[in-house]
Amino acid sequence: MLNIVCSRRQRRLLEWCLLSIALMALVVWLSTSGDLDRANHVVQDAGLRLAARPSHPDIVVVAIDDRSIAAIGRWPWRRALHAELITRLSAQNPRVIGVDVLLGEADLDYPDDDLLLADAIRRSGRVVLPVLRRGFGPASHLADLPLPPFAQAAANLGHVHVAPDGDGVVRSLYMYEGSDIAPWHHFSMAMQSVADARTGRPPCTSAPVQPIATGPWKRKDLTLIAYAGGASPFTSYSYIDVLRGQVPVNAFQNKYVLVGAVASGLGDIFATPMSQHSRLMSGVEVVANVLNARLSSTQIHPASMLQNTLFNLVPVACALMALLMAGPFAAMLISGGVALATLLLSVALPWWAGLQFAPAAAVVGIALAYPLWSWRRLSAAADFLQREMTNLKNEGLSMRKRRRPGDSEDFLERRINAVERASRQLRDLHHFVKESLQQLPSPTFVCDAQGNILLANNAAHSFLGVDMHHALQRQSVVDLLVDLVHIKTGQPLITHHHLSNGSLPEQVEGRDRQGRNLLVQCKPLSDIAQADWLLSLVDLTDMRRALQQRNQAMHFISHDIRAPNASILTLLEMQRVYPERMSHQDLMQRIERYAQVSLGMAESFVRLASAESQEYRMVALDMTAVLEEAVDDLWALAQDHGVTVIITSPLASAPLRGDRALLCRSLANVINNAIKFSPRDAVVQCSLTERNTWWVLSVRDTGPGIAPELQGQLFAPFQRLHDHSHPSIQGVGLGLALVHTVVVRHGGTLEVDSEPGRGTEFRLVLPKQKDQQQDAQGF
Repeated sequence: MLNIVCSRRQRRLLEWCLLSIALMALVVWLSTSGDLDRANHVVQDAGLRLAARPSHPDIVVVAIDDRSIAAIGRWPWRRALHAELITRLSAQNPRVIGVDVLLGEADLDYPDDDLLLADAIRRSGRVVLPVLRRGFGPASHLADLPLPPFAQAAANLGHVHVAPDGDGVVRSLYMYEGSDIAPWHHFSMAMQSVADARTGRPPCTSAPVQPIATGPWKRKDLTLIAYAGGASPFTSYSYIDVLRGQVPVNAFQNKYVLVGAVASGLGDIFATPMSQHSRLMSGVEVVANVLNARLSSTQIHPASMLQNTLFNLVPVACALMALLMAGPFAAMLISGGVALATLLLSVALPWWAGLQFAPAAAVVGIALAYPLWSWRRLSAAADFLQREMTNLKNEGLSMRKRRRPGDSEDFLERRINAVERASRQLRDLHHFVKESLQQLPSPTFVCDAQGNILLANNAAHSFLGVDMHHALQRQSVVDLLVDLVHIKTGQPLITHHHLSNGSLPEQVEGRDRQGRNLLVQCKPLSDIAQADWLLSLVDLTDMRRALQQRNQAMHFISHDIRAPNASILTLLEMQRVYPERMSHQDLMQRIERYAQVSLGMAESFVRLASAESQEYRMVALDMTAVLEEAVDDLWALAQDHGVTVIITSPLASAPLRGDRALLCRSLANVINNAIKFSPRDAVVQCSLTERNTWWVLSVRDTGPGIAPELQGQLFAPFQRLHDHSHPSIQGVGLGLALVHTVVVRHGGTLEVDSEPGRGTEFRLVLPKQKDQQQDAQGF
């Protein structure tokens, strides 16, 4: 069984390892392939919206909007208007002016306008112009610059390219584009550099350079655009309003001014994560958002391939560990929680750490882990149930199935129904076993390896002296049987150590505190190390008492009663061989004496056996009368020994229920011993007193007394403690054994008070109301 369990665990672990390897490989591939970009963009856009910052108050947009087109005329406008705009803007002393307007061709219609514009740009000293890549083919490696007069007059140049994703949404751009030797900075960096130079700070970009036709066009430093929040986050003025002077006096002072087209059909427009209700964003607004992120020191970079792969592998590994170690429902909750935490973390990390991750691979891995593992466990469970059903059939358990017309069951439902039927039959079998256990006559316990009781029958309740309604389940059998000790060593038989180690012997005899001899039968219910136990107690007290009585009878027959009979035979043999040595009368007297001794021994033995085994005839009697009768019967014996027997402290009556004959015989035995062991002219004192609910019959003599070390043997059969001190006193040592037996079976006790040389006092302590004590027959 243990090997089967280990094999099943190893198979489960192997399946989990194979599933983990397959899912991890899938997650790695999905993290690097880009096949889940659309799903990732949904989460990433939410992260970008979460990372949105308020617009910088120093950014101002001068919009070439529809109202300006309507007022000035169709595009392109004369460059004299641009020169006037730059002059008016420069008059308010802005930090930088970014003109996002292409100026790559000369104005053939108005050539003087180009000179005016170049002069305005030069006089301003803070104008930044855009640079575009010439073409988009693989061989394209040149940039379209503004006309040389404009480029030379400008404070800086910068590219205005973006990097749309596969779905056409602009989420990122490259901060550097161009040749490897001298790439162009982004337009926002060029503006920031000019503004820094005017305020005395080191510029973040170098001065504008001429195009270098060396090598292909390169793009570096991919950066996500941290868009500003709100539908129109930046302060904006219409182009025509600036020309007319219809703006506040200090509208552009110390501002970052961007000039660009926002009119319909004019300039570039892009879809962005911030686009709502199909609203697209113009190129100048994109530049404003990039500049806003730089001024707010908000930089978001996409995670590297390694970082993104690890980010996706960790939650999948956590979900797989939950599947291995937790239950189905807990594993489902943990998997869902891990997936949700992964999504929330990927949304929050751009704002917290400036890194953007793609979590779709992790979500896919977690989503696949639970159903795949559940499928494997369900398949394993179905196989296990099928094997168990087969084993139960082979072991004789009926698996009858009642089919009803129209029933249609799938594979799993058939397995469930089979298990339900088997469970019902096993419950019935368990009930049958439990009921059978209750009918066993011997106290029986079923416990686990820790000693906790699982089942206990009615006989066990009676043995422990507890009510049948008192539950013994989950109590410790070690604590309940703590007084059951080995009959020879005196050590406890049932211990936690023996139970847990499986070292209990199959059969061992012990004795409890009540003096009962018990045979403890121990049987492990299985061969597993942590085995349950079946403990049964067989009461051997009656058998041991019978054996003791048999041994006593054998001793009596073989020794005590044999001696006088042997003496008789010896006398007869001597008379036959030497008839002249003994007269006939002397022979008859000796034979008579030995016969009487033998008869007395036999009578004493029969009385003791009857007192121990026969049913007592319990009647109402008066112990005062019993005491007086016993004293009267022994008057002649007392006279022969020269002893006086008196009754002191007599009571008018002492009612009691008991066996009159046995009580009289017991009291007579005690007084008889007192007479025999008392010297001549001594007085034997008898008394009857009360002690709470007890009657106390006392007999005190003035004999030799009994040593304390011998008092424990007084009531054992065939014990003669005065053979050496009083060899002339005849007896077989059964008188006090009879007294002890009768008193105990009447529910009383026998007390002894004796000292060597000062006499002995025996006290028979009997209950006043015998019918309220335990019945003598069941004692």
